[in-house]
Amino acid sequence: MHIRLGYDTYSLRGWHWNAMQHLDFAEKQGLDAIQFSGTEDFGDTSPAALAKVKARTAELGIRLDAGVGCVCELSKSWKPSAGSPAKVLEDGLDIARHAGATVVRCFMGSQRDRFGDKPLEQLMEVTIRNFKAVRSKALDLGIKIAIENHKDLQAWQARQMIEEAGKDFVGANLDLGNPTYVMEDPMTTLEVLGPYAITTHVRDTCVYEVPEGVAVQWTALGDGSVNFKAIVAKYPQLCPDSSFHLEIITGRPPELLPYLDASYWKTYRGMTASSFAAFIALAKTGRPFSGRMVIEDAEGQAPAPQFREALVYQQRFDLERSFKYAKEVLGIGKPA
Repeated sequence: MHIRLGYDTYSLRGWHWNAMQHLDFAEKQGLDAIQFSGTEDFGDTSPAALAKVKARTAELGIRLDAGVGCVCELSKSWKPSAGSPAKVLEDGLDIARHAGATVVRCFMGSQRDRFGDKPLEQLMEVTIRNFKAVRSKALDLGIKIAIENHKDLQAWQARQMIEEAGKDFVGANLDLGNPTYVMEDPMTTLEVLGPYAITTHVRDTCVYEVPEGVAVQWTALGDGSVNFKAIVAKYPQLCPDSSFHLEIITGRPPELLPYLDASYWKTYRGMTASSFAAFIALAKTGRPFSGRMVIEDAEGQAPAPQFREALVYQQRFDLERSFKYAKEVLGIGKPA
């Protein structure tokens, strides 16, 4: 079965391209899918400009998914200047309609919220309420909202949100790069969220044991510990209509998950023993990244000026070699 291959525009965030530049790149790479993870990635979002984007994707035979950012006002990722979560979602739905997309990706929060001052369950409840506020509009337009497991949610929590909000207009932005940062094997994530997936993010991760617990670091596809051959074998059955969007993020240092510290478990009380065991089994097979990488992209910190150009180059370099791995090793994308 053919699986569409594409990328999330965040992969090339340093290039500051507009929609047409992204589509030209997608054409040159032989892709048939793309996700604009934020409205700003379109550049001009006027109806006339978006109509041109819609026409161009149809001409190229590319499926386009749209996106917005945080939609929970209690999250540490929320930007009050956005107005309200309902407005963010409504604007995203309008942009998707004009651009010809049937999916709008969003996220609740981030990893900071797992250890924040508010219970994660409270953020989930508020986000579900925000989804329900735009249900009628989403259904009228025939556009679904896709909640991403964004280093805030494990798969079972994202599934719970989708079911409580309503599967008729909410699905999953199945992210296979974030799970390891919340102690979850991406295969577990696929099995739990795959049936709800309407769009995706895919990246590899080095996962390995350290004295304090486990360390994780994102890599280009094929450089990490995740068994993507096994994932691709199950992918068509579990999420048959979801494109395989590479969201490659490299250049960030390893992150420690100190699960041997009892206090670390305060937001993991609902995690099953079998899920944790699968994650530890993955870590036992892994190793630290030993390839070449500029590691100066620390979240929340601007890189030193002398590294900026190298990091921007690395975004495209690692994305393009990930396309090559997806096509040649995993058999994803347009038939040759």
